[in-house]
Amino acid sequence: MTQAEAVLRGGAKLFQLREKFSSDKELAPLVESLRRLCDFYGAKLIINDRINLAKNADGVHIGASDRALCEARSALGDDAIIGVSCYGDLNRAIAAQNGGASYVSFGACFKSATKPNAPIIDRAVFGEAKKILRLPVCAIGGINAQNAASLIGQGVDMIAVVSDLWRSNNPQKQAEAFIALGL
Repeated sequence: MTQAEAVLRGGAKLFQLREKFSSDKELAPLVESLRRLCDFYGAKLIINDRINLAKNADGVHIGASDRALCEARSALGDDAIIGVSCYGDLNRAIAAQNGGASYVSFGACFKSATKPNAPIIDRAVFGEAKKILRLPVCAIGGINAQNAASLIGQGVDMIAVVSDLWRSNNPQKQAEAFIALGL
């Protein structure tokens, strides 16, 4: 069983492919395989940054340096899931909501092996976001099974986890631990 399948078997409901160095052509077969796995396990597949590849998935996640939210919505349609990285910027989240985002993410919440130079946000942004936003709020950056509960207590709807799953000896069990937290 692949790591991706183990994570999905463990209960992940939103799976994001984040690959910065391969071409769309090189990634297309992987997207197709992940699409089948996600469908089998009842999960949604999100592609990071790449709107063209996201046409074969459930949606895309875009950051500040990626293509515009309106462009993603136009290319993918009204039913696509579109997530927007807001870092620690509540105004960016409001703009994303007004522009048709499906969810917003804030982070890095903790020191992250995936993005070691990412600034750590003030996690008070989650409480403020939950007061004014009508869409789900995701926490990202350095999240592991030990610190995730503190974010849930701040009202996040979702967490994004990379290293704690992919570096685990048992990704399925690790995913189950996150699901047990109530996400």
